[in-house]
Amino acid sequence: MSAQPEIGAWYSLRGGEKFEVVAVDEDDGTVELQSFDGTVEEMDIEDWDSQFASREIEAADAPEDWSGSVDVDVKDESPVPNSGYEGDSGLDLFDAPDLLR
Repeated sequence: MSAQPEIGAWYSLRGGEKFEVVAVDEDDGTVELQSFDGTVEEMDIEDWDSQFASREIEAADAPEDWSGSVDVDVKDESPVPNSGYEGDSGLDLFDAPDLLR
């Protein structure tokens, strides 16, 4: 893996904490990192380069349970009532000509 931070790639700090690169802003010279617990931090690209070169930052495999960083909950995957995604929303504009005038 290259020393350049790759968006979507996982890395670990020497202490073992894993994080994902979620953004790289070359104009500002920063890298945005998201820890497994969802915490987002920013690092200068120069700091990234020196820590990667000294092996303080190393490439890592993504955690098996990646949902820790995105707060996915089983109930979040259920359709929202009357959102139009659960089947019949109760309103059909083609059967309600008065609404179209």
